[in-house]
Parts: sequence; structure tokens; C-alpha cells
Amino acid sequence: MTAVPRDLWRPSSGCGDDCLPAAGEVPTVPMARRVLRLVAAFGMLLTGIAVVVLLPVLPSRERQALVRGWARGTARAFGVRLVVRGRLPRRRALLVANHVSWLDILAVLAVAPTRMVAKREIRSWPVVGLLAAAAGTVFVDRSRPLALPSTVGRVADALRAGRSVAVFPEGTTWCAGNDATDCRPGGGFRPATFQAAIDTGSPVVPLRLTYRCEAIGSTTTAAAFLGADTLLRSVARVVAARELVVSVTIAGALHPARDADRRLLARAAESAVHLVPAAGAVARARLRPVPTVTPAVAVPPPVPTPVAGRELDLAA
Repeated sequence: MTAVPRDLWRPSSGCGDDCLPAAGEVPTVPMARRVLRLVAAFGMLLTGIAVVVLLPVLPSRERQALVRGWARGTARAFGVRLVVRGRLPRRRALLVANHVSWLDILAVLAVAPTRMVAKREIRSWPVVGLLAAAAGTVFVDRSRPLALPSTVGRVADALRAGRSVAVFPEGTTWCAGNDATDCRPGGGFRPATFQAAIDTGSPVVPLRLTYRCEAIGSTTTAAAFLGADTLLRSVARVVAARELVVSVTIAGALHPARDADRRLLARAAESAVHLVPAAGAVARARLRPVPTVTPAVAVPPPVPTPVAGRELDLAA
């Protein structure tokens, strides 16, 4: 992957090769094990061709189960174990996650077999591109900023049709290493696709993706796909790593009102993903209770803070 100059439409991270693990930092498996993993992963990619053929003729529930199983099996073939914390809402939602690796797509699909929003280049990837297209991926042409309203419209149409949609609103991958705040893409979560959730009354569900090497008991950037990295080099790092685990943590859903500000909604979701206050978005939010069958305990409202522009009306 080649870094691109930062602009509103094509953000870039501050990551480089120095963000990747140093030689010997992450324990590796023997060469024979790496070859077996590559063979297994290739087999799962070939299985993806059958998945592409079957998806259009299967009922919704079976289609979701097939995609989920394929994604889990493919991640496992690469030597990656998946851990899920939390539960998704039953209704359709806009899922938003931080972006570290090409493995993120498998992790999200393994948890929630949704429609994805992805860059157009993925459409040309062998097998994966076919599977993505068959699953209804919304491809984004990042070289055409004027196409953004059309993309948001397609996301809204999918939500209205009862389909969940997943997006990586950081717009690019980054290392997500410890104390690597300078590496995060400038501008934070891009707010455009959040408008689709507002327009359709859909909840926004933040997903936090973290990569950990259980062999050393700490987080790792071994799976990161960034800077001048090539896909082949990144895959080689992943299949070599010992006990690589990707965790998907599902945060509480945000329920925007019809007049919510998408920028504040994006900041609130970003805060939930990165577990840090994001430009005071949560403090500025005007919360309203979600209707429930059991009596709710009254919670004192937050101290109002003057805000320029519209407030964010959320029920979390």
C-alpha cells in the first residue's frame, strides 16, 4: 500500500516502516507451519468462488451464515484467532470501526456479515473482489470526491432495505500501536457516511479492533498494513506470527435523532472506538432515553455546554 498526500477525501496516516515490529519482536512459527497456513488460506480463497456462486440464491439467514463461516475460516487459515466481546443489535445498523489491516474486513464479516463500504481497488483483488461484489459491497472511488453524495445515498438505501452496512470512517489504515496517537489519520472519523444513519433513523454501532500476540502477552502491529507495505509482505508477516489474535469489541449503539449533526455523531463514535474523549463530542451531546418495557432510572442531565451549531441528539 502506498501512502497518499493528505486531503479531505484521501486521508493518510503518519505511519511508516518504523511502526512495524522489529525483527524478532514477535515470535514466529516454523517455515513448514507458514507454508501450511498459506495453502489453507489459498484453499479458503478458492472456496470463496463457491460462496460467490451460492450467495445470490440463498435466503438472507443462510447467506449471512455462509459469509460469517467463510470469513471465520479464512482468518483461522491465516493463523489468526478471533475473539468477540459484546453483542450486536438485532435491527440493521451502521457499523463503524477503526482500520488497521486487510484482516479487518474478515474480522467484521465474521462478526456481522454486512454490506461493506470499501475502496474501489478491492474490486480487482482476486476472489476477494468477486466475493465483495457478490456480497453487495459499496465501492468508493476515492479519486472522485463528487461521487461522495452518491455513495452516502447507496449506504442509506441499503439501511432502508434492512441491511446493515460496515464502514471504516478513518479512511485509511494505521498501526494502532501503543502511544501512537501521532500516527492516527488527521481529521479523525470522516462524517459523511454517518448522514446515512441519520437519514434512515439507524443506530450507529462502534466496533473496536485490536491485534494482540498472545505469545508475548501484548498488543502488536504485526497485522498492520501501512506505508509502503505491499499486500504480499503483510500477508507474510501475518502467517509467520505465533498466536495472533484479533479482538472485536462491540460498543453500545448510538441512536441519532433526525436532526443530529453528523460531525458530532462521528466524534462520539470515534470516542467509543478509541476510548478517549473526541473533541468534547460526548460532553456536548444532548441525550434522550430509549423507550423500554421496564421503568428506567432517571439520570441527571449533563451540564449544558455552549456549542456552535446544532446539538447531537443521541440515545446511547
